[in-house]
Amino acid sequence: MREKRLRTLLLMVALFALAVLALTACSPQEEQESPTPEEVDATAEEPEAEEPEAEEPEAEEPEAEEPEAEVSGLVGVVLPTREEPRWIQDEARFREAFAEAGVEVEILFSEGDSSRELTNVQNLITQGVEVIIITPHDATAAAAAAEAARDAGVKVISYDRLIRETDAVDYYVTFDSIAVGEAQAQYLVDQATGTDNPLYLYAGAASDNNAFLFFEGAWNVLQPKIADGTFYIVNSSEAVALQDKAELTREEMAQIIGQISTEWDFDTARSLAEAHLTAASAEDKGDVFILAPNDGTARAIADAFAADADVSSYVVTGQDAEVASVQYIIDGKQSMTVLKDVRTLVADAINAAVAFINGETPPQSTTYDNGAIEVPAQPSEVITVDQDNVQEAIIDSGYWPADEFTGLDE
Repeated sequence: MREKRLRTLLLMVALFALAVLALTACSPQEEQESPTPEEVDATAEEPEAEEPEAEEPEAEEPEAEEPEAEVSGLVGVVLPTREEPRWIQDEARFREAFAEAGVEVEILFSEGDSSRELTNVQNLITQGVEVIIITPHDATAAAAAAEAARDAGVKVISYDRLIRETDAVDYYVTFDSIAVGEAQAQYLVDQATGTDNPLYLYAGAASDNNAFLFFEGAWNVLQPKIADGTFYIVNSSEAVALQDKAELTREEMAQIIGQISTEWDFDTARSLAEAHLTAASAEDKGDVFILAPNDGTARAIADAFAADADVSSYVVTGQDAEVASVQYIIDGKQSMTVLKDVRTLVADAINAAVAFINGETPPQSTTYDNGAIEVPAQPSEVITVDQDNVQEAIIDSGYWPADEFTGLDE
């Protein structure tokens, strides 16, 4: 009996062992076997096979924008003051146009101070500008700023106003300033009838070369009409003394401008006009004609003449097509303005700057004598604007939007 139980037990143990071996044999070999050395190497090399994906950012080549860098040299702009709307307008146009051109720009204001103008230029040189565009506060004093730039290897573009008495000016971006004065004077001539029309003369600042050019242009047209009796000069004894001269020297113009200078300042212009009206007799008023040098001074002078009871009517000139003066024209308070499209002037300045950055020469159609050298330039044309063409010249051209004004449809 005991032997029978022992045999049974041994049989069960043997069957259990066979069952375990059978289960082991049925397990998947790949789950049990360790990878061979060759498989290890192949697995380790797999990330290298995927490397093209890791290099995708290089395949996109962001450096493709590099052509813009060819004209991306830093340019500095120095404007004379924030106190005149004209220069705020130029600043806005510069920022927009330089951004579109892909050129970095730094714009500073001299605030009517030549020493600050020089400091601004020195700061721009330190920043590494390649070209500086300067509208001088004082044409002669600005020579020091231009020479500082020249000595640092920086190209100098004189913008709108010519820097005088230095050979450190490389290019002049301007409108035809003599043509501006001629357009203003011609408008007065066209509105005049008969003889003995009272004429009041005003000018810009004697420190600004443009004031001389504007006055020269105006004198070219007005002097023959003064000589033939169409006009007589009310407010400048110096102009009366020289009224028989068709061409004036710079010194002679300076004598006249010294009596009638507005300093390009609204308050100065109004005070000067009020003083002239106080000194004038009733016979020197009535229907009057006024040569005002720009829009800011035109509005100031117009306000003074409009307030004088002895003034029946006035024709007054301007320039720059400032928003406030365009509204004055629409309202009949200012007779005309000379549109000097700042978009054109800014584009000319940027094109010249880019040419210098690229080692090229800007286009030239004439030169201007600054007292030291003939400065190359290509002046832009100007447009006379009054009530008859304000819609076409200002609104339709896109210079100012219609919603800046009231009364356009009246």
